[in-house]
Amino acid sequence: MQYTRLGKTGITVSRLCLGCMTYGGGPVPDWALGTRGWHVGKEDAREHFRIAIEAGINFFDTADVYSAGQSEEITGFCLKEMANREEIVVATKVQGVMGPTANQRGLSRKHIMHACDNSLRRLGMDYIDLYQIHRWDSNTPVEETLDALDALVRAGKVRYLGASSMAAWQLSKALYTAKEHGWHRFESMQNHYNLIYREDEREMIPLCMDQGLALIPWSPLARGFLTGTRSRDGGSTTRSQVDTFAKDMYYSGDDFEVANTVGQVATQRGVSAAQVALAWVLQAPGMTSPIIGTTKASQLKDLLGAVDLKLTADEVKALEAPYKPHRILGHAQPTPKAMLAAG
Repeated sequence: MQYTRLGKTGITVSRLCLGCMTYGGGPVPDWALGTRGWHVGKEDAREHFRIAIEAGINFFDTADVYSAGQSEEITGFCLKEMANREEIVVATKVQGVMGPTANQRGLSRKHIMHACDNSLRRLGMDYIDLYQIHRWDSNTPVEETLDALDALVRAGKVRYLGASSMAAWQLSKALYTAKEHGWHRFESMQNHYNLIYREDEREMIPLCMDQGLALIPWSPLARGFLTGTRSRDGGSTTRSQVDTFAKDMYYSGDDFEVANTVGQVATQRGVSAAQVALAWVLQAPGMTSPIIGTTKASQLKDLLGAVDLKLTADEVKALEAPYKPHRILGHAQPTPKAMLAAG
């Protein structure tokens, strides 16, 4: 395993982060995201964590909304069993719907404080290394959100702060607002980035590189689309057949052209398509630690090989050539009308 610093912080993380969204699968309330038919239970998840830790992965990412907290519970259980707390970096998120009422979501001070305590309880930990806002909350003043997050750091419940998919101007506003008030700032951006979706190369990635934020992209394999298991008629895995979110984001003719190129490079190199797609993200400017999520232990073992796979300049050029611009995918871009209504 290879390691790097998390942005401008002093902590070191593995070049791969184990994403824990797939862990859960038990009964969930009606308001929750649900299992969607492809989640991994505790016993199988234990095998994933064992493989990851033995391979040297020390960075783990989850969120309170994943299976209504079950992912955090499984993550905390497995890490307590297999790892020393001071040696690992644990990240989770706040913002999504965690109950049927209006105050059980968003980025108000009230919800952030409750959500952090609940995440700590489910994880079975005294502190969270990286606490991230899952999405921007247009209904809450950013000053209220940042002040609440700063209070968590000063209380010792959180070590560092991060953000996830949003517009570059929103991240910029959060950074200068935090600086203006002397609050702890975001140290990382968990953004949507892969060979099929590269829109963040326009503004978000340059902003993060300029400001020294770690980039820990989610969905580096485009929710499995780049692994060679998808076709225009569907797919060969359970997730490909039931993951409607992926079908809303990918599956255009241009996307299949990119996936075909990944397959061609993989065949020439004698490796898997998943390794090629992940290796491309790892070599992209500014990338710190892509988040990998799997439903099978064999998939995780395969992805570990991407760390040592070095693509040639010609291979990178070939992989990038078929790309076509996309609409914003992975977060909602607020319209001027919506911004006026909110403020």
